[in-house]
Amino acid sequence: MKLEELPGIDRDAVAVRLDDVRQRTLELVSALDWETLRRQHLPILSPMVWDLGHIGNFEEQWIGQRLAGQAPLADGFQRMFDPVANPRPTRAQLPLPSGEDLLGYLARVRQQSVAVLARAADGGDPRLVAGGLVYELVAEHEEQHQETLLQAMQVLADPPYRPARRRPAPAGRAARRDMVLVPAGPFRMGWQRPGFAYDNELPPYEVDLPAFSIARFPVTHGDYLAFVEDGGYRRPELWQPPGWAFRQREEMESPRHWSAREGGWRARFMDQDTPVSELADLPIVHVCYWEADAYARWAGQRLPSEAEWEKAALWDPARGRSRAYPWGEQAPDPPRANLDQLAFAPAPVGAYPAGASAYGVEQLVGDTWEWTSSDFHGYPGFVAYPYDDYSKTWFGSDYKVLRGASWATRPAVARGTFRNWDYPIRRQIFAGFRLAQDG
Repeated sequence: MKLEELPGIDRDAVAVRLDDVRQRTLELVSALDWETLRRQHLPILSPMVWDLGHIGNFEEQWIGQRLAGQAPLADGFQRMFDPVANPRPTRAQLPLPSGEDLLGYLARVRQQSVAVLARAADGGDPRLVAGGLVYELVAEHEEQHQETLLQAMQVLADPPYRPARRRPAPAGRAARRDMVLVPAGPFRMGWQRPGFAYDNELPPYEVDLPAFSIARFPVTHGDYLAFVEDGGYRRPELWQPPGWAFRQREEMESPRHWSAREGGWRARFMDQDTPVSELADLPIVHVCYWEADAYARWAGQRLPSEAEWEKAALWDPARGRSRAYPWGEQAPDPPRANLDQLAFAPAPVGAYPAGASAYGVEQLVGDTWEWTSSDFHGYPGFVAYPYDDYSKTWFGSDYKVLRGASWATRPAVARGTFRNWDYPIRRQIFAGFRLAQDG
């Protein structure tokens, strides 16, 4: 039976959207045995089982409980999968459910969600269902946790994670590796369209920037190898004091997942272990903010601010307005950006000329999250909705903003205005950077 339409919601499309997200989650974990899913592979990453349970419990709380007022489906799960009550290093000690119990729970939650969708419940807050907001919130939350799961899968080394399927990346092209001038002037920053966006992308506001230049492409493995070979990790004058202290404490000599072997450096992406010399044109990934900042100083340049990144990515000076994506209004697709997880690595620079911004800057969305120099704060007039814990809790100078999405990001999460953030020491994320300079 075809589901009736709610005002502003195509309920059949919502059901398909939720099912697509869940099928990808199950595909990603299908290659792993239960013991691997149950172990905590890094203290800063949850056991993958916990992420799966949290995905289901988040959906249950927002749809089954908040919209429909239904009782919890499983005793103790709300507490067990609460990220605040259970910091990441403690999650392996929880009485996590078996594989059969967990998959059964996910299925029951989804059955409940579809039933609530059919009944058009709104929990007394019609804003939650207007335009499908709460359903998209649940879908994008799961997609963000897919990327977290992939971070854990990247850590696996013996044996490495072998994807169920892999999409080949397009070839790069010979292109100028120059800096692109972005003239001085105001632009409007933030989400400016109908449809879903997180509260930290709102409200849009005007920012007036001086002229600056930004690299046409992200820094590549080959670029970064020159920094490593020039002793960049052993030169304290290149590092800010907190970054140098972190480098010493961690004894860092290279990006995460690089290894020194006879014959040179190698880098690993899941089950592919390759000489860095053969990856020279791939954007760098798995570097923390301090590494990016040190490289920029070594290169005589700097990291862009968040506002500079967004202006270079989205502003269309000819039309005097921002685009939804660097290339325009069209949703991301394979000819424009390396997204949607299935490449399992960055693509070579020059691979996506159709994805260029109005200023001619390329590969701004996909491949690698890009560190900016900006701390994570709300925009002027920020209002937390639908819940405080997504953004407001994390505002402050402890976190740096990343922009642009990575190869592991699903297309819906890759809005040009989407803001990621993390501690400047984080290296497990799929993050790199591009350079900027004044004038």
